[in-house]
Amino acid sequence: MEHIRTPKVEHVRMIDRRTPRKSTVGTLYLSSTHTIFVENSDARKETWVLHSLVNNVERLPTNPSGSPLIIRCKNFHVYKLLIPLERDCLDVVASLTRLSHPERYGELFCFSFNPNLDRELREKAWCFIDLKADFNRMGIPSNLWHITAANHEYRLCETYPSELYVPKSASPAVIVGSAKFRSRGRLPVLSYFHRDTSASICRSSQPLSGFSARSSEDEQMLQAIMRSNPVSDFMYVVDTRPKLNAMANRAAGKGYENEDHYTNIKLQFIGIENIHVMRNSQQKLIDVGELPSPSMSDFLWGLENSSWLKHIKAVLDAGVFIAKAVAEDGVSVLVHCSDGWDRTAQACSVASVLLDPYYRTIKGLMVLIEKDWVSFGHKFSHRYAHLDGDPKEVSPVMDQFLECVWQLMQQFPCAFEFNERFLIQLHTQIYSCQFGNFIGNCQKEHRDLKLQERTHSLWPHLWENRAEYINPLYKAELSQTQGVLKALTTAYCFKFWKSMYGHAEKNVSSQQSPAECLNTVREESQQLEEELSSHQEKLTLLKQKKTSTETTKTNRLIEHVNDNKLSSLQEHITTPRSRKHTPSFTLPLTPSDNSTDPGEPSSCSDLESGVADLSSQSSSAGDDVKDLYSDHLN
Repeated sequence: MEHIRTPKVEHVRMIDRRTPRKSTVGTLYLSSTHTIFVENSDARKETWVLHSLVNNVERLPTNPSGSPLIIRCKNFHVYKLLIPLERDCLDVVASLTRLSHPERYGELFCFSFNPNLDRELREKAWCFIDLKADFNRMGIPSNLWHITAANHEYRLCETYPSELYVPKSASPAVIVGSAKFRSRGRLPVLSYFHRDTSASICRSSQPLSGFSARSSEDEQMLQAIMRSNPVSDFMYVVDTRPKLNAMANRAAGKGYENEDHYTNIKLQFIGIENIHVMRNSQQKLIDVGELPSPSMSDFLWGLENSSWLKHIKAVLDAGVFIAKAVAEDGVSVLVHCSDGWDRTAQACSVASVLLDPYYRTIKGLMVLIEKDWVSFGHKFSHRYAHLDGDPKEVSPVMDQFLECVWQLMQQFPCAFEFNERFLIQLHTQIYSCQFGNFIGNCQKEHRDLKLQERTHSLWPHLWENRAEYINPLYKAELSQTQGVLKALTTAYCFKFWKSMYGHAEKNVSSQQSPAECLNTVREESQQLEEELSSHQEKLTLLKQKKTSTETTKTNRLIEHVNDNKLSSLQEHITTPRSRKHTPSFTLPLTPSDNSTDPGEPSSCSDLESGVADLSSQSSSAGDDVKDLYSDHLN
């Protein structure tokens, strides 16, 4: 707080850089960790800018309206403010400049960030990623590779992890001798094992070969790596630098492997430029993205002039070459650049993404970053300016890896479990210093800073919110998801990453990407399916209730009818025959023309009529009884 000259400035305008006449009036607050702009409208909308994300603060010349101020962030957001008084503007500039450039680790946001987790949950969160489990997942044969104790307490190489996989045939003397012959002690060790071909990807730094120096231990180490692959009689050594740069390092006593000394190796130069070239290239790309309304020629010229996509292609070319050698040719590869923590990390991790479907999942990418970047000593604090230090150490090395993954996602939209929002979130967290994962420059520094005791891990936080990062097109069962990705690196395959570099200011809402549209459709479809399922359940219950009611009514009706029929049957049986039925017909009793005397019986007498009646009644009664019994039985 002692660095804040003015904690509050009123009547500040936030200007929309696309339409400068459009602005919002509000109050600007400065805290120890954030700059906060609160609108004066009823909505009281707030804009928070984390000081760790501020790249630079620029004050423009004062005009009659006030003093303009531009805040540029490391995640490429840009905010333009208009402060009424020049004195207040100077105070804000001085405060922000100091707060965004901490001088020691204790000032970083991660050491004050407290998400209300107790000690047990914090320790459990740091165990979310298990690198030993990932090596076990690869199926590394124990008769060929093993973990060496040579780097216990980081006594062999301070920038390597304490546990290293090396060929089992390499003796301790060979391991120590190889470390002495490699820049900064970064000897060749295992990074990835391909179980289908038994080929491996190893990494190291450049040898201290100079013009003629050699090391028998280092040569034996490479022979041990080659012999650990029983299906190949040679191995590749991939130097990711341009050959001219590698040759220039010979003057400093370094250089590259001499194929006359190292038998059965093939040396391959890729041509990825150094960190200084990459830093300048990205700045030119950012300038293109900040153009307010560029013409097509201005945009294309700026993109070409930056050479950014050319550098992305070089990194992808390295990954493609390594993946092809391992998966198709079955040849082991040793990868290095100068010190083995920038271009080497890029090439190894891109090759792993191409080779292994696991690294194309959300958790798999976390594991890959933790393994090939964090544990193997990528200089996060130096490369991303976490502390106020040498600006020449800053370079977008991790930015390029994330973009390589994004470019692959454009070619293989169904092969990745995560969407581009996940990559952008990773990029922001690398610069933000909110979590402790990317603080420091190596594993030893993590231990010395006690990051697991004093800060929180990013990975469980991302995992809990993984629903936001799911790619709706991802299908784990597809062949392209399961197999090796055969990426194209011709010029027309590369695109400008608009979601990363094309938003110069936060106020402008970018057009929704196709993946985001699909996510929205998927969420709406899921909601509709849930509603449909609910309605179907209600309909089923109503049908069951209706069926139950109808069954009850039918049963009652059947019982009623049966009771009536039984009653009728009983009545029929107990009633005298003469009372059962009226005659179905009667014979005429009128005398015929040949009538007899009244005292004599006629031909149609009562007796004849009675016989006829009985016959008729008997037939009718028999049918009725039969019908009653039939109905009753039915």
